[in-house]
Amino acid sequence: MKFGAHLESKIYEPWRSSYLVYNQIKVEMKRRQLDHGWTKSDEVDVTRTLESELAKVYRFAKTQLKAIQQRADQGQVALNQLSNTKDSKNKYDALADTFTEILFDINDLAKFLQLNAAGFEKILKKHDRYTNLDLRSMYRQSMSQQWSLDKLSLQLDVLIVKISGLHDLCHLHGHPRSQQQAYSQGGDQTAFERATAKYWIHPDNITEVKSIILFHLPVHVFNQKKQYEVEDMAVSSVYFDNKGFDLYSERLSRDDGAEAIRLRWYGPLNQDNNNVYVERKTHKAAWLDGKSVKDRFRLKEPQVVPFLAGKYTADQFAEDLRNSKKSSAESAAMVEENRFIASGVQQSVKDRRLAPTCRVFYNRTAFQLPGDQRLRISLDSNLTFIREETEESEWRRKDVGIDYPFRYVADKDISRFPYAILETKLQTHLGQESPAWLTALIESHLVHEVPRFSKYLHGASMLFKEQVPTYPYWLSQFGQDIRKEPVANVGLSRSLSLKPLVNGHYRQSLLMMYERELKESNNKTKDTFSKGKKLGDLRAINFSSNNKFRQEKPHLSINLLDTEAVDQRQPNSGKDVLSRIWNYGTTPTSAQFLSLLKRDGKKETPNLPRTSSSPGRFSKGQMKKTEPKTFFANERTFISWLQFCALLLTVALNLLNNGDHISRVIGAVFIIIASMLSLYALARFQIRSWQLRNNKQIVRYDDVWGPTVLCILIVIALVVNFCLRADTLSSSYEDTSAVDVLVDAAATAAVEDL
Repeated sequence: MKFGAHLESKIYEPWRSSYLVYNQIKVEMKRRQLDHGWTKSDEVDVTRTLESELAKVYRFAKTQLKAIQQRADQGQVALNQLSNTKDSKNKYDALADTFTEILFDINDLAKFLQLNAAGFEKILKKHDRYTNLDLRSMYRQSMSQQWSLDKLSLQLDVLIVKISGLHDLCHLHGHPRSQQQAYSQGGDQTAFERATAKYWIHPDNITEVKSIILFHLPVHVFNQKKQYEVEDMAVSSVYFDNKGFDLYSERLSRDDGAEAIRLRWYGPLNQDNNNVYVERKTHKAAWLDGKSVKDRFRLKEPQVVPFLAGKYTADQFAEDLRNSKKSSAESAAMVEENRFIASGVQQSVKDRRLAPTCRVFYNRTAFQLPGDQRLRISLDSNLTFIREETEESEWRRKDVGIDYPFRYVADKDISRFPYAILETKLQTHLGQESPAWLTALIESHLVHEVPRFSKYLHGASMLFKEQVPTYPYWLSQFGQDIRKEPVANVGLSRSLSLKPLVNGHYRQSLLMMYERELKESNNKTKDTFSKGKKLGDLRAINFSSNNKFRQEKPHLSINLLDTEAVDQRQPNSGKDVLSRIWNYGTTPTSAQFLSLLKRDGKKETPNLPRTSSSPGRFSKGQMKKTEPKTFFANERTFISWLQFCALLLTVALNLLNNGDHISRVIGAVFIIIASMLSLYALARFQIRSWQLRNNKQIVRYDDVWGPTVLCILIVIALVVNFCLRADTLSSSYEDTSAVDVLVDAAATAAVEDL
């Protein structure tokens, strides 16, 4: 669908006059270009029209945003004035409905901004193509700074966080959550296991996805001592690698021990906020029996450069931690953990000559019940990759802050990701399963699953296209439209009476369904909740006391089950012959599962089967799309093998029908080789087809041994042929052959005389 038709189909009728008149501008530009060519007068007219349209859209959106903010402030005042009386529950429910209405209006305004912003980018692209001029640069440097639609979108994100808190307070009937339940964003985290899955979200659906999630999980605000601002969403990470991109290659091929080292900070980095978190992800770490882990520790910004240079050693860092903490067994273990991580990071930076390579910036919205880490969801928008070119005395670019969209950065140094990233994290060791509402969301049209997606791998492959050795698989589908046909009863809609519907349900019925689901889940896991608990009580319970799962290893780690979890797949289909005979990915029996509980006399937490939201299992609509040309390439390879087999069979049949005894022996050998080769090619073809259909890689796609063995067999057949024919090279064989010819001639003559 062309963008003009798409824009027309998405217009919200009450606001029609405030939209960009995209089609009119496009037709007028094309008419002028075809009529008399492009002149300076035409350029001035179009520039003024675009400025006028941008100002119109900006002023309307700003007015609507201000009105929504006022409604939210009025609702907050009314909520603060409520007291616990007999009819307070009804008043809280009424306010919750009001906040739901506000949330729907925010979603409408967010779509309005996204649609118009895309329209301006499209019309500028067409203008520059028609006229060979560069109006886009003027738009980014001047017009978009004066009437910034991006800043309005960020203010909408902040407003969503505010509505989430007010909506959650209504759920709790005025009883705020204890701030002791929440943990700081950069605070120490105990080790836990989690199954992760990642999804792309089209900009048209970002606000809608956020709205659906916050009806079940509140937005997690890390610093509750201050009012939430735009800068609180900003997350910046500088990834390290060397000139050969060794870390990139190892992470892409998922080699054992592959590392990802980054320095991360939240918000602006200044004197008041100078915490930098050194993080290291290790795939199948040797010191953790092959588990994948994420380690982190905290430094102050002035300590980063000495630490990377090795002047501020891990031992000195540990000593500073001991002096700053109380002398207790727990703090001593924590100091040793941090020293272990710091030493490993310093060793990698030194031995592998790592340097700042790529910066990844995004605005994160996290959803989680405070103190309950069983289910955590994060949504990262405005994802941007920036090339890090720094001097040896620096570890980051000082000219880049957190002011998205970074219009001042050169195009060659920046890559803007067009989608948002949704990541779900389930703590499987606590028995957490994917809730029904989350399963419905990730299987809907609103998200597009991309297993194993990595921000750094994508950023490096976009910024260093010539240097990286290979590209991630998802780049082949990166240019495709990930939007799908809407799924019924999923998303935000309105009833015939214009009342808000979430996933096809009113707010009250939605919460009742969620409450029943919570009770069923808690009954299954035998938690200590009473059946009479209400939704607000369940949402307020603190689950942070599960310290028995804390590891005794000398490091701070998080096991990432996206690489280690046992796959749980659907029963094999009768149509897939290979699936029935290939023993791969089967669910362990109960005896095997119970055997995981004890190993070397120690009780361990087993890797539970993945939920439907995990990368190891796909629904029909969520499976990674494979290009049709991939199947055709597999078929062409199979046909090429068959052509060679047919050639061998032709030679073999000629030797059998027209040769002597030795020729027939060699012909038989060639028939055997051709038959074995045909069966081998068929088996490889079926295995590759099964891997492509099911998105599983059991064996390598390229054939390492087949051509080699084939060459060896053919050489052996030729050697055997040469050995059998060796005596024909001697002179005695020629004399004997001549005598045989004379005898045959004489015998023939005698027969003729008779």
